[in-house]
Amino acid sequence: MIDPKHRKIFCLNNIANVGLEKFRAGYEIINNQDEAAGILVRSADMLNMTFPEGLRAIARAGAGVNNIPIENCSEHGVVVFNTPGANANSVKELVLAGLLLASRDIYGGVKWVQDNKSDSNIAKLTEKAKKNFAGHEITGKTLGVIGLGAIGVRVANAAVSLGMNVLGYDPYLSLKSAWMLSPMIKHADTPEEVYSQSDFITIHVPAMDSTRHMINAQAISKMKHGIKIMNFARDVLIDEEALTSALESGQVAKYISDFPNSISANLPNAIILPHLGASTEEAEDNCAVMAVIQIQDYLDNGNIVNSVNYPDLNAGVCETEARVAILHCNIPNMLSQITSFFGNNRLNIENLLNKARGKYAYTLLDISHKMPEDTVERLREIEGVLRVRRVTERV
Repeated sequence: MIDPKHRKIFCLNNIANVGLEKFRAGYEIINNQDEAAGILVRSADMLNMTFPEGLRAIARAGAGVNNIPIENCSEHGVVVFNTPGANANSVKELVLAGLLLASRDIYGGVKWVQDNKSDSNIAKLTEKAKKNFAGHEITGKTLGVIGLGAIGVRVANAAVSLGMNVLGYDPYLSLKSAWMLSPMIKHADTPEEVYSQSDFITIHVPAMDSTRHMINAQAISKMKHGIKIMNFARDVLIDEEALTSALESGQVAKYISDFPNSISANLPNAIILPHLGASTEEAEDNCAVMAVIQIQDYLDNGNIVNSVNYPDLNAGVCETEARVAILHCNIPNMLSQITSFFGNNRLNIENLLNKARGKYAYTLLDISHKMPEDTVERLREIEGVLRVRRVTERV
């Protein structure tokens, strides 16, 4: 039943083989994107790329999609996937390392040893020097977690296991995340509640216009004096100019981030890591496998899972004569025009799924009769239709 055409995949970054091996026979990894039906990407910048006409999907082996022109893809009927949760454990573990780096001057101690490694009296000097790197235990301290998605939930639960008091804030908490959360975690009604009560704050929200510089001078002023802030989400969430002043004054005692730039790399009392959050073999493997499974299911069956620009829709495997996928604008009378087309052509619809997401919508139809050759072209003539695809068809 599966149409063997348009199953060429272009990889913009190196994608783990354990993922690529999940493609069924008939898929081909190509070296030129011009013929690609799908693109797999990690961190490569796609914002100014020109996409081939036949491109149907982009799968990001990771969670963030700020390197992909989402709106442009949406307008051209290109479905963009990400892999939420696939690298969550890897990031969680690094956040825990950041928590310890923020509470104990481990970095300063390591640097002192390196600076004095040639001194034959280093063992004796150590006993005098170690008091300079004394810190605090995290047990009994309060960790504020802003954003309780795949990573934030894991961080919050792990902190509870380490004996911390945890205060979580997420106005869009999903049912899945709610089920995963430890009952020991207290829920805050506002960010200000987290700011005022926490000894440590960790941020786990996506980078959007609404979250840009969410940690600014006003937010920092509401935090405890000597707060320790961890940012393993995105650098744009922090107003780094305001943070600089707060670090210099001691309002913020320590800043741990995974995003070096010209400002953060020079911040006082900060430890900046080279974007190591998802840089484990396990995370790269998990992301690759998840991305491949999602893009293959879409190309083969028309199913959408974990898209960032179109609604999730799953019709399983087509068991009728044909399946048609229509990506379109979310406007009135669209569905009736689509169904009227099939009715007027005496094509029986055995199954229909339709769902909208913001400005865009997606319709999957299983048809019990062989479709005319010009079906796709005629459906495209409907105003507001962005892309039509004969997903599967008996031959």
